[in-house]
This record gives sequence, structure tokens and C-alpha cells, in this order.
Amino acid sequence: MLDLESHLQHYAWGSETEIPALLRKAPDGTPWAEAWFGAHPMAPSCIEGESSPVGGDRLDALIAADPVHMLGADVGRAFQGRLPYLLKLIAAERPLSLQVHPTRAHAEESFAAENAAGLPLDSPRRTYRDANHKPEMLIALTPFTALCGFRTPRRAAVILKGLGTPLTDRLHSLLVANPTAHGMRAAFRTLVSASMRPSPEAVHDVVEACRARAEANASPSPRIDRFVALLAAHHPGDPGVVAALLLNPVTLQPGEAMFVPPGALHAYLHGTGLEVMATSDNVLRAGLTPKKVDADEVLQCVSVTAAPPLRVAPERQNPTSVAYYAPVDDFELAITQLPPSDGTGAGMSGAGASGAGTVDHPIPGTGPRIVLALEGEMTLATASGTHALSAGKAVFIPAAEGPLTARGAGRFAQASVP
Repeated sequence: MLDLESHLQHYAWGSETEIPALLRKAPDGTPWAEAWFGAHPMAPSCIEGESSPVGGDRLDALIAADPVHMLGADVGRAFQGRLPYLLKLIAAERPLSLQVHPTRAHAEESFAAENAAGLPLDSPRRTYRDANHKPEMLIALTPFTALCGFRTPRRAAVILKGLGTPLTDRLHSLLVANPTAHGMRAAFRTLVSASMRPSPEAVHDVVEACRARAEANASPSPRIDRFVALLAAHHPGDPGVVAALLLNPVTLQPGEAMFVPPGALHAYLHGTGLEVMATSDNVLRAGLTPKKVDADEVLQCVSVTAAPPLRVAPERQNPTSVAYYAPVDDFELAITQLPPSDGTGAGMSGAGASGAGTVDHPIPGTGPRIVLALEGEMTLATASGTHALSAGKAVFIPAAEGPLTARGAGRFAQASVP
């Protein structure tokens, strides 16, 4: 087992306290938006402490040096010798950009085109950082709000009706005249296309109309009117604020999960969660950000077919573990809650159980795994030996180490390959 040091991302929308608290580190006054655990070449985890064969080794380099040991033959063959998933802690204090992720085929084509054009990977003109798709799943650790996927055209028309601004009247007319995916694409294009992008004044009028409707308790969706006000406070005049009226509002409670497939337009608004995704950093932004916006690419990749948010229900694997299964081959995620020791063995079966903390619990999952401790202290065991793990720490478990067991008291997440 290899101790992992996370790669921190200090984006402006992050929280100054949430991720430091989870990692048991002192806050430094800067926003900690994401902590990455994985082998993405742009931000790989490093191996720390005594578990590092050479201090500071990068996880991606160690995998490349011995993919069969690290990944297993099947995973290595299926994913060209690369770890197929990336595990993140994410803490959104302010809303993230309105964005979409490409399919694998589109990412491969576009990444090759930007390489051929000679754009460096860190170029601000670049859109594609790798050739991979980026489906992702988020599991809430605190109440988490988001926008995800388009409403049905008729429902979106109801939301727009009566706001009485020139922009919302135009969007409403488009959806009433053509209540299909084509009508929704036309409405969304009206907001993000460079040739039709509404003025900041037009956006302001919509925000004020939503605010007045909410104050009059006349909204068909009070939650979306609140989200519009929130987005406008952080991104005044941005047409992405109006696009929120076309999307599904989402609120996740701790332990609830949402899957975001390629092509799904979404924006995370507030909260702390765990994310597991394909190893990619391809983000196509439509608005609500100071970063590069590429409306043409978004319109190529976005799915405007009405779809409710894809919630993923946890499935009980054994008395201590539940799994969240996404409809992709790249990743799955499990949460294990080890019961506290009470010194009596209450609730435990098996001879010699003298307390929950002294029982070895089998942990489902095989292949290359990343385990991140969220609470407590525990001891992990594989064929290679035992390893102490405490809250805020993470380890990579090579496929060659085989099955995993855990004892102690605490909670941890495990990312693995189906």
C-alpha cells in the first residue's frame, strides 16, 4: 500500500475551511476547491513517507513502470496502462461554471487537433487537456446544490411564462412553438452563441423579474428563482444565469449521489462532496466563469434531450459497506463505515469478537484501489501486510495485493474499477 499526497487545486470558488478540515490540515487563508487523488498527468498524486520507493515519486510514473502489478492485467489492457479513474474532494463555496464534458470520441478527435496545431497543454487557448471522456459521480458529504440536465420544453416554458421580459418572452415563444429537443437547443443557443448572446441589461431584467416573482410567492419553482438570484450575485449579467431557468435544480443530502454523463449541462452551486470520474480534465464552459468560454464546443457536445438528474442509490454490499455503481466501466465508489468498538462485541458474529474495532471486515472490490479515510482510525490489511490509516489520509492499493480487510472505527471511501 502506498501513501498518497493529494494534489490541491486552489480555484477561487473553493472553501477556505472544508477541505482542510477533511484532510486534517491547517487552513492557509486561500480557497481549497479540490483535492485530487489519482494519476492524471496534469496533477498526479505523489507517494509520500516510508511507502515511497524514492521520496516524492509520482503515482502515474509508478503505474507506467509496472502496470501489471499496479493495475492488474485486465485493467491495464482495457485502459492502455493507465489508472482509469480520479477521486476528488470538492468544496464549492461559490457556484462553479456552467459546463459540459465531451464523449470519448469527441475528446480524442479534438485533443489530436489541438496537438497538431502545436498548442501546449497549459496554453490558455487550449480546450482539451487529454483524449478522454469525463463522466463523473458526486456523493454529497454536506447538503449539496446543483443544476443538471435540461427540463422538458413544456416545463421550461411554464417556468419562463409570465416573467414579462423581452428575453424570457423570446425563449418562451421558441419552446411553445417547438416543444422538442430542437426547440430547447434553439433556446439555449440564444443564450450562449456569440452572435445572439443577450446583453447584461437583458440578463439583469430577468433576474429582477425572478426576484419579484419569488417575493410575490407566485413562482412555479421557488428553488430555481433562488438559484437565479445566487448565480446573479456571483456572475451579474452572465447569460448562464438565465440558462438556469431551462435546467433541473438538484439538492443532495449527505450520502445521496448524482451521476453526470458526457453531454449533460451542469453547474455545481454549493456544498462539499466526493467526486469520482474518468481520468480527464476536459471541461467545456458555457458561462458563469472568468475562465475560457467556448460556446461553439459546448453546443457541439451538449445533449438537450430532457432528462431528470441521474441519482444513484447506494447498494448494500455487506454489513459495513455500500457501493455507488455508475453506468460506466471506468469507476465505482464504495463507502465503508466501521462500527466503533464498545468492548463487548455487541452486534458482531464470530468466535472471539471482543469489540467491533478488533474485527477484520472484508472490503468488497478488486484491482487498483484508492482508499480515502473520512473519519476515525483504522488498519487496512492485504496480502502485502497491514497499514494504519487515519482521517484525511489516503492510500493506493495495487491490484497485485489482492483482497482488502479493515478493522478499527471510522469511515472511508474506496474508488475502484468495476
